[in-house]
Amino acid sequence: MLEIKNYIGGVFQAALDGETLEDYNPATAECIATIPRSKVNDVQMAVDAAHSAQSEWGALSMLERADWLDRIADALEKKHEHIAQTESMDTGKPISLARRVDASRSVSNFRFFAGFSREQSEMTFEMADAMNYVHRSPVGTVGLITPWNLPLYLLSWKVAPALLMGNTIVAKPSEITPLTANILAETLHELDLPSGVFNLVHGLGPEVGQSILEAPGIKGISFTGGTATGRIVARTAAPMFKKLSLELGGKNATIVLKDADLSLAVDGAVRAAFTNSGQVCLCGSRILVDSAIAEEFTKRFIEKVNSISIGNPSLDETVMGSVISPEHLEKVESYIELGLAEGGTVLTGGTRAMTGFTGPDGVGAFLRPTVVSGLSYTSRCATEEIFGPMVTLHTFDSEEEAIVMANHSEYGLAGSVWTKDLERGRNFATKIDTGIVWVNTWLHRDLRTPFGGVKNSGVGREGGKWSMEFFSEMTNICVKNPDSPE
Repeated sequence: MLEIKNYIGGVFQAALDGETLEDYNPATAECIATIPRSKVNDVQMAVDAAHSAQSEWGALSMLERADWLDRIADALEKKHEHIAQTESMDTGKPISLARRVDASRSVSNFRFFAGFSREQSEMTFEMADAMNYVHRSPVGTVGLITPWNLPLYLLSWKVAPALLMGNTIVAKPSEITPLTANILAETLHELDLPSGVFNLVHGLGPEVGQSILEAPGIKGISFTGGTATGRIVARTAAPMFKKLSLELGGKNATIVLKDADLSLAVDGAVRAAFTNSGQVCLCGSRILVDSAIAEEFTKRFIEKVNSISIGNPSLDETVMGSVISPEHLEKVESYIELGLAEGGTVLTGGTRAMTGFTGPDGVGAFLRPTVVSGLSYTSRCATEEIFGPMVTLHTFDSEEEAIVMANHSEYGLAGSVWTKDLERGRNFATKIDTGIVWVNTWLHRDLRTPFGGVKNSGVGREGGKWSMEFFSEMTNICVKNPDSPE
């Protein structure tokens, strides 16, 4: 069993009061690690360490810091399999997914921001009698709070641009998936990143996360997680005038128009619905299908869902592993039961009591992928974020109706549209109230583009220049030509 520690000021150390929490593998129910149960004094120590490192780190040029990002990417790449194995063990996700997505993207996030920064040019705006120069400076010490579904993937997505723009960091990973954040800390330590530039504090949200939000010395907060927690983040940080970026929940629609390529649409809908056991904020958990093709689509969709290999996450052939915890499993099952109470029909899957499936060894938080039809698009199951392997299936008779159904949500993060007419798909996408829409694909990411949502799915955008802008303060310097008249 691993004994994980905080990383503060270049030193791995226990919580000041010595308290710990246990970390479990959700696929085996085994305790695999202990982590510090840190408190406000641990956070303050990390803030002090970050402050002490700020001037030296911020004084480097952006290109010098980009070189650091490349070194970090190189080091993480050498640990690719270790990261994948650790992430699979900590989250219950299939090793194939952890290799393809989590480990690979954690490397590419650092690599991308390093390369992207080198493509930037000085921002200048010429006037008839003056020149404006836009100068970037670091925000200072920033707090990064990340979730359990894509632990290192999403942490690196924040750490890379924060470091690039000269900030120092106090990071808090989810207490139920802390292991790959520790690998990042170990890697930075091995590379001799200056002490205090990156600090990692483990613990509970109400104790560590809240302390990060309330710390006066932390000038910006980048948070990815649930909308309910996002409200707490905003309520705490906004009155302190901290810079704030919130990437929150989603209840995304997969919309299949009647001229869609059914084979492509079915494959895409299954992938969008059940990747990572449906535990991705971008997952398409509402499937809207034109009634003219609904029967054939549904038949093919259910066949494809039933072919998903569920089981031991460490096996290469496994496509879907466990959900994140027994508690989360019970939450998803409660929504399946609610779907039945709301008048829905389970087309495949169901609760453990319904299917008798309790995992490959009878232990772990396993649930069959579940499809429920016959629900109103206004029902709770079709409007509340479930964040698990359960989707609702709905039909529409016109594109206008599909747009109404897709937009009937308090969320607006992502969605996909499936049609053979690309112009039609693009025009349809402009009518969806969401931050990201894919046409004939899902989760196809260009890291230069803005990532984020509308409505209750968040505030701000990440990616490319948007991340660089969030993690920097910009000063306009207007230089008047001395030869020009006043």
